[in-house]
Amino acid sequence: MTKVTLEEIIRRVRDIPTLPNITNEIMKLTEDPDSTVRDIENVIMKDQSLTARILRLANSAYYGYPRRISTISEASVLLGFQAIRSITLTASVGGLLVKEVPGYGLGKNELWKQSQSCAIISRYIARKVHFARVDQAYVAGLLRDIGKVIVSYYLTEHFKQIMNLVENENISFLDAEEKVLGFHHGQVGAEIAKKWNLPEELVEAIAYHHSPEKATVNPKLTSIVHIADAIVMTLGIGLGVDGMVYNFSGEAIESLGIDEPMLEEIISEVSDLLLDEDAFSIT
Repeated sequence: MTKVTLEEIIRRVRDIPTLPNITNEIMKLTEDPDSTVRDIENVIMKDQSLTARILRLANSAYYGYPRRISTISEASVLLGFQAIRSITLTASVGGLLVKEVPGYGLGKNELWKQSQSCAIISRYIARKVHFARVDQAYVAGLLRDIGKVIVSYYLTEHFKQIMNLVENENISFLDAEEKVLGFHHGQVGAEIAKKWNLPEELVEAIAYHHSPEKATVNPKLTSIVHIADAIVMTLGIGLGVDGMVYNFSGEAIESLGIDEPMLEEIISEVSDLLLDEDAFSIT
């Protein structure tokens, strides 16, 4: 079987979409301190489906706002620009995440459900541990497994060998990926994030969400995503074939000041947030 390098995979990939212009525009506006609510509303209102998506998510349980939000300007004021940024990015990448990912045993919509669950949990943990940018944690959780889409599509012939290692040597899917391919889906996802010009700390969180101890740019963000990812697996959401051997990193838990009772409390509380169907609608 021909060995393939990470660089070759990235060169061969034609299916990684660039982010839509409207998404890039909103991301720039939400980072610009001189932007106004009207500026953002004017851009979002150009896209009817994006407008509907933002309002649906803004009213979902995990944002927890007590009254109905009915306009983009209200959403921008009440939720904040960073929330608008993360919701817009969610709407943009949803189409990629709903695809079937056969190499990982994930049917249509399963990676989306898993990714959105990880995003919601990441945001919740960020609040719980007083991480300043909760919506950055949300985006990192959403995108942490984006590389699976590409690995599954381009490397189907390698999956039998990977599965043999997982089943016969009792190693994690991640370790099997590295053994067979020389890289893993987190590294591929990080390359996608670079292509989208996402911040360095998001690239790092995607690359190292299974090994948060390697993070140096923003270790807390990577630790949040790691713990959220492990909780997703603990709850049995979209396990696929690589969800059998997942452990919480002691270093990640310690760095965030989370003890066992607090972890149990988080798992119990996020279960309720994941019941809201509006958070998982992609239309």
